[in-house]
Amino acid sequence: MAIQRIAVTPGEPAGIGPDVCIMLAQQIWSQQLVVIADPDLLASRAAKLGLPLQLSEWQGSSDQRTSAPGEMLFYPQKLKKPVTPGSLDSENARYVLDTLTTATQLCLNQQMNAMVTAPVHKGIINEAGIPFTGHTEFLEQLTQTSKVVMMLATEGLRVALATTHLPLRKVADSITAPLLTEVLEILLHELRNKFAIPQPRVIVAGLNPHAGEDGHLGREEIDIINPVLQTFREQGEFISGPLPADTLFNESLLCQADAVLAMYHDQGLPVLKYKGFGKAVNITLGLPIIRTSVDHGTALDLAGTGKADPGSLITAINLASEMVSAQHQPMATS
Repeated sequence: MAIQRIAVTPGEPAGIGPDVCIMLAQQIWSQQLVVIADPDLLASRAAKLGLPLQLSEWQGSSDQRTSAPGEMLFYPQKLKKPVTPGSLDSENARYVLDTLTTATQLCLNQQMNAMVTAPVHKGIINEAGIPFTGHTEFLEQLTQTSKVVMMLATEGLRVALATTHLPLRKVADSITAPLLTEVLEILLHELRNKFAIPQPRVIVAGLNPHAGEDGHLGREEIDIINPVLQTFREQGEFISGPLPADTLFNESLLCQADAVLAMYHDQGLPVLKYKGFGKAVNITLGLPIIRTSVDHGTALDLAGTGKADPGSLITAINLASEMVSAQHQPMATS
């Protein structure tokens, strides 16, 4: 297999995304990392951080270079306005989305094997008059994918979400049999094809406290969730649940599972982030490309200070690389 190429988007230019990309460039990588950004932004931020940075423009698919410490390959994407670390500017919102669009197109054109994203600031993008819910939904629309699934992973735990960025009062109405069926189909398919797990084992959380307690605390488990799970079990899938979310996250259960499916964002992700914050990765399942991301926000107060931690971005790159390798090798039989 040729050298792996991974596109990296630094996200919000006033946040720590450029900082952690520059920190990445201080070490050796076996993959070819190409940062989609304005080179002037990268150079000025490196100077502010006091870190060496030699910038070299990526020359396309024939370019086989990897970078020595202190070097960075970049794909130019011009800012709309100069950036002050920590100061948001809505005029640069389009620039942020342009970096994502470029990275996605490079992956769709098979010029890149994967894309890894640093954090964006949803608020400033919306303030610019651009409707934006998050990376997951943006990439779903950009790739014309009918449905994607958000999953976060850290060592020993993967948590996928049936619903993502919804107000809590809308979650129950969104949990339908067609939705759960589609989410589970994507989750199982991606565990097989992007993680090389031939027979995935999934634990599914209930929606209500105590998984509805036999209907006394809600009937979604009885009327919707369990019938869907039973259909998958009859097809030979290893699906357990629905289990109460307050008891399923224990080692005796998790050691028997490849992933947990939570019903909503703040049901599963607090546990995962407690377990692996700073070393967790956001993965978008169902896309025609591989995309991973950091598990943290823009941290505007840390931008340009040298105090940002690149750990999550390093983990996201390593996982993207593993997923690329998994797609190019036969699945294990055990």
